[in-house]
Amino acid sequence: MTFPAVKLFSLNEALFSVKAFAAAMAALYIAFSMGLPRPFWAMATAYVVSGPLSGAVRSKAVFRVAGTALGSAGAIALVPALADSPELLTLALGLWVAVCLFISLLDRTPRSYLFMLAGYTIGLIGFPAVTDPSTIFDSGLARVEEILIGILCATMVHSVVFPQSVGPALLGRLDATLRDAERWTLEALSGQPESRNAAAAQDRQKLARDITELRVMATHLPYDTSEVRWMTRAVRAMQDRMAYLLPLAAGIEDRLDALRGQLPAEVSALLADLSRWVADEKVQGDAAEGDADRLRAEIARLSPAIGDGTGWREATLLNLLTRLRSLVDIHQDCRDLRAHIRDGKSSLPERLDPLTRRRSRDVFHLDAGMALWSGFAALLGIAAVCAFWIGTGWSSGSAAAMMTAVFCCFFASLDDPAPGIRLFLVFTLLSVPLAAFYLLVVLPSFDSFPMLVLGLAPTFLVLGVFVARPATMGKAMALLMGVVGSLSLLDLGTGDFASFLNSNVAQVVGIATALLVTRLCRSVGAAWSARRLLRAGWQEIAAMTAARSGIPVGSFESRMLDRVGLLSSRLALAGPQRDLAAADAVNDLRVGLNVAELQRARRALGGPAAPHVARLLGAVGQHFRGLSSRRLGTAPAELLPMMDSALSNLSAKPRSAERDRAVIALAGLRRALFPHLTFAAPESSSEASREPVTA
Repeated sequence: MTFPAVKLFSLNEALFSVKAFAAAMAALYIAFSMGLPRPFWAMATAYVVSGPLSGAVRSKAVFRVAGTALGSAGAIALVPALADSPELLTLALGLWVAVCLFISLLDRTPRSYLFMLAGYTIGLIGFPAVTDPSTIFDSGLARVEEILIGILCATMVHSVVFPQSVGPALLGRLDATLRDAERWTLEALSGQPESRNAAAAQDRQKLARDITELRVMATHLPYDTSEVRWMTRAVRAMQDRMAYLLPLAAGIEDRLDALRGQLPAEVSALLADLSRWVADEKVQGDAAEGDADRLRAEIARLSPAIGDGTGWREATLLNLLTRLRSLVDIHQDCRDLRAHIRDGKSSLPERLDPLTRRRSRDVFHLDAGMALWSGFAALLGIAAVCAFWIGTGWSSGSAAAMMTAVFCCFFASLDDPAPGIRLFLVFTLLSVPLAAFYLLVVLPSFDSFPMLVLGLAPTFLVLGVFVARPATMGKAMALLMGVVGSLSLLDLGTGDFASFLNSNVAQVVGIATALLVTRLCRSVGAAWSARRLLRAGWQEIAAMTAARSGIPVGSFESRMLDRVGLLSSRLALAGPQRDLAAADAVNDLRVGLNVAELQRARRALGGPAAPHVARLLGAVGQHFRGLSSRRLGTAPAELLPMMDSALSNLSAKPRSAERDRAVIALAGLRRALFPHLTFAAPESSSEASREPVTA
């Protein structure tokens, strides 16, 4: 007879469990010593705050402290003012939770914890005071003290005892992502059709997702315990440069596909030389810069001159060579930035310093509609529980309202929060016997704190190991919080079986209400979210075509790259969907970049070419507005003569950097909207001879 193998814990898992338990016991001891009525709040908070990376724990702790203070201040302000009207008070508390949740979902950095915690902290403090508002200050102060004790203990332990720094983990991920980007660059330069198969597309979506995850990790760097925290600006600049590689390599692949069999021999030799330079990781410093300068000079020499009669083949070749120049610049920038990080230099060269001046808010896709709807769902759930509580006079109804607020907030960032809430509901029910054992057997049996620690250790040390393991973290955390959460709801001075049972029923009712409201109002599928992400990109492109002011450099690229990463996981979950199968967010990113470049060039050019470009941009905007309003379809053929007219007028203008940028962007836009078109020959004899023909 064979038994199933049980995976033993690793050293890192055991270390995390011991550190989390030590922080929780320190918080519990301090809370007991201060005579706080519900010391297990401190223990629960220590586990919530604990994480494997010390920098993340420290950064979140700062915002958690601020959020706790803000939530408690809100409770102290609202409860006395509305003490005579429980209905209005619960509605005001619910509105506070909803507004804070809305704001938190519009910030995908650690700052979001501030607003989320401010939201459900007012529930933890305010709802118990609805029936006894005279105690709001004392109970609010006690809750804040318990929560702050847990935050500070967890932060201290994870920062001092064998800290696991964000820096080395981030640099490891950064290097791996850079290697993936270089590998894709080499595939793009090869011009082989197999580099554009489904597996390669998934790899590129993963690259976009990895870059977004690196951005989120980098937000913890200023709070890290390693020396890398002084390299925050360089790390962010490197991530920004890597973000451009995705649309750039995709554009190069497309141009090589369009020019297959028509590339001059010197350009083919340049591609081979550039591939060798990208692949040679050993070349660093001045040698690499010298090779980069040589490649730039060769690209400039081979770039065709634009003049009257220039056709799409020349424009596309110029577009390709310009993209190759950008590729050299970005790879050299990434190498220089990585060398600065490796050498521990906090200052950046003057050439690279402007890359760091970007607001972090601009780089993430934000969905105000879903944030508003999530806030409404939280308000609806809280209102339903409070109506039942006040209407029946249920003594533990405040605990149900608290749990509804907490669980509507915890999982609101997910497309479908219901599975996560259901998991916690199931394991909360499973935790009731264990919590009862601790309340009714363990706690009354021990008359000293060391003995209490010994009694708690077996359960929480084992659960801590599974919390540290990604595959079991959700279930283990749900069970752990079910036990400690049940104890947190009780005043240990007056706790008995009846109050324990009542508080646990309230906890289950609150979680079940959050689950029901979420299923009815908030749950959406992966396919629905994917379509919403695509429409957000199309709407932004349409808005760019009509923009009257300059388009900020970098913000659109970063948001679209973020959408590509968000789409990748959702498309994998959505399954076969005909409209989603045809969607290409990377191509949308390329369209947007070319539209932005045309807008900038149009303002600088003026003259007779400007109206032709403006008319084309208007038609492109109309097409993407149609896509965003669910009128799906390919780009209309009416755009083609507009593009021909714009190219003809641009080519006739005197040579200038703005004119060449406009021609390059126009060629890129044509390829992005009509990828299956090729060139007619000859190209320069007449307007008709420049008409594209289908491949």
